[in-house]
Amino acid sequence: MIQNAVIHLANEQPLVADLFEMPATTDVALACTNLRTLSGKRPLFADHTDSFFLFPLIHIRFIEVPPAAAGLESNGRGDAGEALDLIGEAQPEEDLTIDEDFLRRVREA
Repeated sequence: MIQNAVIHLANEQPLVADLFEMPATTDVALACTNLRTLSGKRPLFADHTDSFFLFPLIHIRFIEVPPAAAGLESNGRGDAGEALDLIGEAQPEEDLTIDEDFLRRVREA
């Protein structure tokens, strides 16, 4: 469980929640629990903060996950490479080769 993630909804104030897991690229909704405002209070639309909430991803601008909650050590520099490895989206950069014939044709045109 990822605790204290900040969910930034479109045209709304941010909310703090506990995520069951990081959303995958194929997900259409975000499942969370323990929903509260940044000040720790219950949102007006929630009857019980410990309920199960399901937000459509189309209404979420972005999700802010603290490094400690994601299992990353805080080294003061915010290593994005480790965070991307954690959520499985880091891919090695391909080696690009320059096509000299193509460049020659572009220069001549």
